[in-house]
Amino acid sequence: MDIENPVSTFTEGTPFDPELVNRFMSKFGHGGFLNMEYSQHGEDWVELAIDWRDDLVGDPGTGVMASAVVISLLDNATSMSIWQKRGAFVPQVTMDLRLDYLRPSPAGKRVYGRGICYHISRKIGFVRGIAHNGDLEDPLAYASGTFIRLEGWQS
Repeated sequence: MDIENPVSTFTEGTPFDPELVNRFMSKFGHGGFLNMEYSQHGEDWVELAIDWRDDLVGDPGTGVMASAVVISLLDNATSMSIWQKRGAFVPQVTMDLRLDYLRPSPAGKRVYGRGICYHISRKIGFVRGIAHNGDLEDPLAYASGTFIRLEGWQS
């Protein structure tokens, strides 16, 4: 991806690179405001991260990060996991995303969101996700969801 000319990254058939795409996407919208950072990826998963900040706190009494931040993080990571598994960008939208919170993220801690795509049908991508503070064995939340490919695009 040419960061100065990102359109080529979002055209059909262009190989998907989650690190480069995140560099572009983190300049705009909620990903930019939250300063989502690429962490790592594998064949069918992508992990992003957000640093704790005062303006992202949902409960000033405890310093706990707002749940909407974790939702946005996992929405982005799970969406990108579909492109990673597919190997290319294909426009899609979140159809359903459910989060089960197990515990709050402690004040001052970085939050990681790992999205895993476990199946792609003709139009639907099926995902799981996990939010954590650096230890996958000590999760903050689990996610499950589906994304629908927009009509008119071929995979």
